[in-house]
Amino acid sequence: MANLTPLSKLDETFDRVSELKAFDQTKAGVKGLVDSGVAEIPRIFYYPHKERSNSDKTSVTDEPHLGVPVVDLVDIDKDPFKRRKVVDKIREASESWGFFQVLNHGVPASVQDEIINGTRQFFEQDIEMKKQYYTRDNTKPFVYNSNFDLFSTSTANWRDTVFIQMAPNPPNPQDFPLVCRDILVEYSKQMEKVGEMIFGLLSEALGLQSTHLLELDCSEGHAFMCHYYPSCPQPELTIGTTQHSDSSFITVLLQNHIGGLQVLHHNKWVDVPPVPGAFAVNVGSLLQLISNDKFVSSVHRVVANREGPRISVASAFSTGTIPTSKLYGPIKQLLSQQNPPKYRQITVKEYRLYFAKKGLDGTDALTHFRL
Repeated sequence: MANLTPLSKLDETFDRVSELKAFDQTKAGVKGLVDSGVAEIPRIFYYPHKERSNSDKTSVTDEPHLGVPVVDLVDIDKDPFKRRKVVDKIREASESWGFFQVLNHGVPASVQDEIINGTRQFFEQDIEMKKQYYTRDNTKPFVYNSNFDLFSTSTANWRDTVFIQMAPNPPNPQDFPLVCRDILVEYSKQMEKVGEMIFGLLSEALGLQSTHLLELDCSEGHAFMCHYYPSCPQPELTIGTTQHSDSSFITVLLQNHIGGLQVLHHNKWVDVPPVPGAFAVNVGSLLQLISNDKFVSSVHRVVANREGPRISVASAFSTGTIPTSKLYGPIKQLLSQQNPPKYRQITVKEYRLYFAKKGLDGTDALTHFRL
């Protein structure tokens, strides 16, 4: 394992770039550090105190009644009254929270369990098996690495990730590791159905026909980000995922039983606890853009934890960096003299490349595209 500088040995000799390279070259990720028995986190994972502190402009809320709305989708295709209530709840959540959780979405519990277990099995297999998939080339069909922005951000996150662009151009499943191959294919099929359903409800929540966002091809592409957050010996000194807003239209997240996800709401960090069987859905920046700020892409983060591993699978609906000439701007039906467009038209690729270059630096990528 690379010889990385722990926090207790801060001195003038710390060479961040060299240590990032040494960490990256192990191809073992954060899990490799934990497996090697580190008691102190390397300095490259040090998260600035001012951004961790509960004494600054944000703190973790202690209001037990405050929580991300949980929406039950049971019978929404059979009962118009229930559907209207669900649409109203989703509208309110998307305007104020940018987050909601959904139950009775149609994905079997067995499929949810299998994708969590498949993710675990990939990250916990022999390192020599994993190394063959380690890459920073996002055009590969199966991308495993630690921190997509490792060399551009100011602090490394305490997590390892698998990234796969599942649609619109599905990769060959033979390029996936055997331990998770079948479930990745099945989970992708299930997520396509979930995405279509959620976009239908969001369309209605915007006051549009239920097919509107689908006709804009918001569900044309989706990618998986399978995150593995190992237990951390010093969670108070680092972060699982830096605060950010997602670069998708929507993200549908499955998380295992270990918490850590938090959303920023009225300058307070609010936990988004794992609800058995539920998906957490959040508005992405692209949906905020085309809704002309009616729906908000809330800032969220994942805190590090002594308990682990936390495992999550995020399904991001977007075509990512796939070349397309399709332009997205504020939806015309939502605009008026009192509500003029706030953003210029852009391609998804333009937004995604800007987001990737910027990295998870805590700033809002949407600002770059405002009129």
